[in-house]
Amino acid sequence: MADTPSDLQRDAAHHIVTEYLGVRAGENAIVESWDHTMPMAAAMVDEIRRAGGRVLLVHEDENAWWRAIDRKQSTLLGRSSEPEWAALKAADVYVMFWGPGDPDRIDTLREKTFDEALDWNSTWYEVARKTALRGVRMTAGFVNEGRARKWGLDRARWEEGVLRACLVDPEELVQSSARLCRTLSRGRHVRITHSNGTDLEVALAGIAPRVMDGRPHPRDKRYGPYGMMGSIPGGYVDAVLDSKTAEGRFRANRRTNIWWNSHAGATLDFRGGKLASYSVEDGEEQLARQYRRATRGRDRTSVLTFGLNPAVKDVAYLEKGERGCVTLQIGGNRGLGGTNGSNFFTWFTLGGSDIAVDGAPVMRAGELL
Repeated sequence: MADTPSDLQRDAAHHIVTEYLGVRAGENAIVESWDHTMPMAAAMVDEIRRAGGRVLLVHEDENAWWRAIDRKQSTLLGRSSEPEWAALKAADVYVMFWGPGDPDRIDTLREKTFDEALDWNSTWYEVARKTALRGVRMTAGFVNEGRARKWGLDRARWEEGVLRACLVDPEELVQSSARLCRTLSRGRHVRITHSNGTDLEVALAGIAPRVMDGRPHPRDKRYGPYGMMGSIPGGYVDAVLDSKTAEGRFRANRRTNIWWNSHAGATLDFRGGKLASYSVEDGEEQLARQYRRATRGRDRTSVLTFGLNPAVKDVAYLEKGERGCVTLQIGGNRGLGGTNGSNFFTWFTLGGSDIAVDGAPVMRAGELL
């Protein structure tokens, strides 16, 4: 990848800085990057400065990070330096790119070692809450050659899809979801049907739905303790389920790509509120291994997500945001205010379905009504 940002990277950076972060002259910003995200990080630095912001670029060298892991220094990696904490306390804006970028090494890393290396995370959020920081997590950080190879994707095309989804106006996403959110706020029972055999009934938990528009929401309690960081691109509505009611079959027709697993061709059957059986055409071994280790609540529906982003069409890691798709999550949902405390969660996405809330249609053949 060239070091110079592409025109599309610059366009996406400009839109994020102006429309999602609203950077103002004189504000302090931090851009945190890894090797594979440096071109996009450079574009973010340019646009923050163009807006009059003062920016610090923090670069984590991938090879140096892994060498520390090899030296068994994961606990050292998990303790950020005093200058880093001082910079965070002084920052108004934060841009975070995901890393490290080597999926093969991540997959073989012991969970305990990874947790130790990321031990700074909870304290980071405590500081960010106190300072009313507003920031974004850049999904573009997941796009690299290793993960593209692992998932069988064309890296350049994948990156283009992610960046074009960043160009959508977040306010349009909110407006397009207004009717759906009103219905979900009042509703109780949801039925999802599709010609592929999907016919599933679940129940809403009575918690106000959240529009994940990509923007940070540092002062809005609906977005929980991590609301100061939005995820870019945004574009979906989360509705919490009661984790007690589920009857019928759900068949996904989109691949699920998550940091910790990738699966496709899933069929899930629910009886009496629980997952009675499931099958996965691709990725079942990894999913089954994680499912076996999961705690109570792993077999319960927990979140229903409605995609809003019109620029997303079969873009890896953005499946939940594709307009007209519905995503069913099983496992934990306490982060969204639910009661399911399982240490496991994953999701399954279906495009082109019909959905009704208390008998009233809200989606027909994948089109929001």
